[in-house]
Amino acid sequence: MSDGAISQDEIDALLSGVDMGGLGSAGFPPSKSNEKQLNTAPLAEFSSEAASVLADSLTTMTGTTFTVGAPVVEQVNRDQLLRKIPEMIVGVTADFSEGLSGDHLFLLAPEFAQKLAGLINKEDSPELDDMALSVISEIVSQHSGSEITKLSQTGKFPGLNSNPAEAVHVPKAMVRYPSNTFILISYPVTTDGGVFTFWEAIAKDAASLIIGALGGSDDLDIGGGLSAAEMQQMTGMAGGMGLKQGMNGMGMQGMGAMNGMGMQGMGNMQGAMNGMGMQNMGMQGMNGMGMQGMSGGMMGMNVPNVQALQYPNLQQGISSMEQGNIGLIMDVYMEMTVELGRTKKQIKEILGMGEGTIIELDKLAGEPVDILVNHKPIAKGEVVVIDENFGVRVTEILSPIERVSDLR
Repeated sequence: MSDGAISQDEIDALLSGVDMGGLGSAGFPPSKSNEKQLNTAPLAEFSSEAASVLADSLTTMTGTTFTVGAPVVEQVNRDQLLRKIPEMIVGVTADFSEGLSGDHLFLLAPEFAQKLAGLINKEDSPELDDMALSVISEIVSQHSGSEITKLSQTGKFPGLNSNPAEAVHVPKAMVRYPSNTFILISYPVTTDGGVFTFWEAIAKDAASLIIGALGGSDDLDIGGGLSAAEMQQMTGMAGGMGLKQGMNGMGMQGMGAMNGMGMQGMGNMQGAMNGMGMQNMGMQGMNGMGMQGMSGGMMGMNVPNVQALQYPNLQQGISSMEQGNIGLIMDVYMEMTVELGRTKKQIKEILGMGEGTIIELDKLAGEPVDILVNHKPIAKGEVVVIDENFGVRVTEILSPIERVSDLR
């Protein structure tokens, strides 16, 4: 009997927003998506060429042979991607910034990221610290740069560029994924007997423009609507009351009699029908009515207008959930440092330092000092003395653009 405690697997599932049974809410399977499906064939060909470049790049940077198999290109949503990736993930954002706009995200399992960082830094079991994450960012920059070069050759995206790659090692629920559905490219990577996956996610709007630039069709197939087979199946529903089957055998002779019936005869028909038992009104008696004779009568029938169901945009709800997850880490400690200044010295100068050596920094007297959180600059301030202790008074908060540029 359960003691009411929640397991670690259930906690992880709640944090990631994925139902434990892999189903939608209330235990029902997710409904058929109404998102328009992109023609991914041009992207599949494009990513196959990128896979070869990725293998060469990894081999060159690590000194170890890497092979990248045929990538899988599919259109997915956030929940579908969350089911594919591990609970902890290394996410690298390299969003398109010029010539093309949209989210551009790369994902690696922590084991894969450690493998790459260890080979490049010549370490056996490296931690995923800032140094290791900067290595992963450089790998993604190389891959993204090769893609941008290839796309620029199409002439469709003048000045195409992307933001500097920024890697983080966080729970998968905290990664910023593209909204709604998006294109996911999965590269199978093999080295030293190990098999890993290198995921690349591209926002749907950006992917659509890329497909067009690669010569793909702009036509989109609408998902979620009724197919021709489904429409035909609906015509045979409602038990034995199918119109098509029930009116198979009414010949033109019977319809001719009706054509010669005037308004006066309609009164006699009403009397005859009043005396007709319900047994003779069964749909079985309509088996003699042919579809050919129904061509004139169908003009008066109300044909239902079948349209694809439009689902509301649920992106706002996802954002709210992600915002709520941030509250779970509000009490986590982070290292804050104040940097007085920096300089570069040759090794022989550093070895020649001794007591009394004066080191000249790149800061002028009275110039604000840099305030960093986990070695990332976020603000500027001035040094103050509080009860014989040094402190810093914040004078400026860096803008998001300045913070991104300093991460490179």
